[in-house]
Amino acid sequence: MLDLPRMSGMSATVETTRSSTDRGQIAVALAAVVWSTAGVLQRQLTVDAATQVAGRALFATVTLAAYVAVTERGRVVAACRSVGVAGIGFAICLAVASGAFMVALNHASVAQVLFIQSIAPVLAALLGWALLGEPVTMRTAAAMAAALLGVGVMVGSPGGGSVLGVALSVVMAFGFAGSIVIARHRRDVSMAPATALAQLMLLIVAAPFALTGHVQVEASDVVWLALLGVGQIGLGLILLTIGARLIPAAQIALISLLEVVLGPLWVWLAVGEQPSAGTLIGGVIVVAAVVLQARDPVARRRRRRLGLDVPEAEHPPR
Repeated sequence: MLDLPRMSGMSATVETTRSSTDRGQIAVALAAVVWSTAGVLQRQLTVDAATQVAGRALFATVTLAAYVAVTERGRVVAACRSVGVAGIGFAICLAVASGAFMVALNHASVAQVLFIQSIAPVLAALLGWALLGEPVTMRTAAAMAAALLGVGVMVGSPGGGSVLGVALSVVMAFGFAGSIVIARHRRDVSMAPATALAQLMLLIVAAPFALTGHVQVEASDVVWLALLGVGQIGLGLILLTIGARLIPAAQIALISLLEVVLGPLWVWLAVGEQPSAGTLIGGVIVVAAVVLQARDPVARRRRRRLGLDVPEAEHPPR
């Protein structure tokens, strides 16, 4: 005879798990949509790159500090102190990546910057091997080779962007990769305060170079910078935090590729910035490499076995 109460309980558990997974996937998808607005918002600005970086960091710092204050029940300073050396290293990597991202948008197409940015999880595997001795599977090695090929196609094709834009995009990708490695291997450290600290560091560094000369900040610039800091970073982080608790890291990495698809689409529709054929071909290769890396079953099993499969670490806030 069937144990109906037990069967009913199992069915309820399955439905609850499915509902949680759906909520997590929706939250991460919305985070990717929010992140994808960076390029189109940056294209509306009339101020110089330093002012863009400082203004975005100012609004992001306030937003993230408020978020930490709520989640940590007002203990913002204590939360920042608790991050330790690992949190400071994470903040430095993220500050470098975030700053390079904004400046790179001034020297390369949005599509190129986002495609190069998307290789960060693949680079994280490379850094994990070089710095921590983590083994690299054949699938990961193939993903690395494909990612390098894709970047090479983008850079070497006509309309491949300036050398500075490409260099800054690569620096940005390595910065994100460094933050991924630190967060993944120091799961005991809360990275929400470290993310706020990263924006504060960026603000302190960029502020002296902002508003120099005869730069005029229009009211519209303040609005766009606020949307970048409050919405694109702040809201994106909140949505990622919600989703990361409900779905695995591999799903986050794959769903987050929506940012790479939507970002170029928004600037194409809004300001007519159309990616070159080489950028699109190279971008497709890069995205394929990221999918290959994210779906590596051997690496995922190893991270779970070591207790390192931390969803939040796979896609740090922009």
